[in-house]
Amino acid sequence: MNVDDMVRTTGEWLKGGGPTGEIVISSRARLARNLAGHRFPLSASEEERSEITQLVSQSVARTRVGDELSYLDMVGLPALDRRFLVERHLISREHEEAEGARSVLIRDDETISIMINEEDHLRLQALKSGLQLNSAYGLLEEIEDELDGMVQFAFDEKLGYLTSCPTNVGTGLRVSVMVHLPALAMTRHIEKAFRAIAKLNLAVRGLYGEGTEAHGDFYQISNQITIGRSEQEILDDLRAVIDQIVDYEDSARRTLLERQPAKVQDRVWRSHAILQNARILSSEEAMRHLSSIRLGLHLGILSDVQLRTLNEMFIFSQPAHLQKLEGRELVAAERDIVRATLLRDRMTGRGAHN
Repeated sequence: MNVDDMVRTTGEWLKGGGPTGEIVISSRARLARNLAGHRFPLSASEEERSEITQLVSQSVARTRVGDELSYLDMVGLPALDRRFLVERHLISREHEEAEGARSVLIRDDETISIMINEEDHLRLQALKSGLQLNSAYGLLEEIEDELDGMVQFAFDEKLGYLTSCPTNVGTGLRVSVMVHLPALAMTRHIEKAFRAIAKLNLAVRGLYGEGTEAHGDFYQISNQITIGRSEQEILDDLRAVIDQIVDYEDSARRTLLERQPAKVQDRVWRSHAILQNARILSSEEAMRHLSSIRLGLHLGILSDVQLRTLNEMFIFSQPAHLQKLEGRELVAAERDIVRATLLRDRMTGRGAHN
């Protein structure tokens, strides 16, 4: 598999079949690991980075999922392909922009991606549809257990697993969920919810993680502390908060429909009409209207579009995806035209992906 093979397909996490999929788009787990006896990537020489890349990729290939993973050399990958993988949530922006020997291994269904020489020697990631934190972590645990018998991880009896960033020391586990919260935003309760989340040492970020803004009422919520907590405690703590957020959002949606039906219906149908007819759409505007359509689908206002289709649209309308679909680089004005065409086609049932 290469990036071109991924252009007209979608991963498992976008199919909308997971628990509470109307509000929780996906669950992600990441494990950071480094190899004992080797300098961390940011201070390693190019020769050491190349050695780590070869050693880790060969070890991963011997695991049970090794035959299901495709290897991509980040150094030789075009910039547009790297950006595509970021938009697909298969690599981090840091991995995209870094220099030196580094790579990624990706499972065909995109549930697993393994970054080599990102901030740490090894970043194991699992991505699942809906609210499936334990399932996502379970995929990583199996791979890590196998790798632990092949290589020695940098570990301290007191601190736990050693990582480049102090915030990852300990379990090295970061878990996050991508949520869609339009009703909390409409009722002006979103900031209150986020302040409560911050007090629990959780972070709220935009669609692509740290340093990105939220568009279309899509957010990532993740843990910030990995030391002094077991893996299961981290999973349970985030799950408990997300369960509450889902309940708040669901309640806000029902209350809006009951108390302000015309306002909600007008927002949904306006977005429906724009996406079916617009000739120019910016990325931010597209996300805003897709958010409204998603809300309308959950509330039963709309029935002519599927949740999976909406999930695909907000990914495929991103800049790198549009350019890969067109087979050429596009300036911003061209992307806005191609984006509008793509969304018109998808809203009217044309141009569906496999």
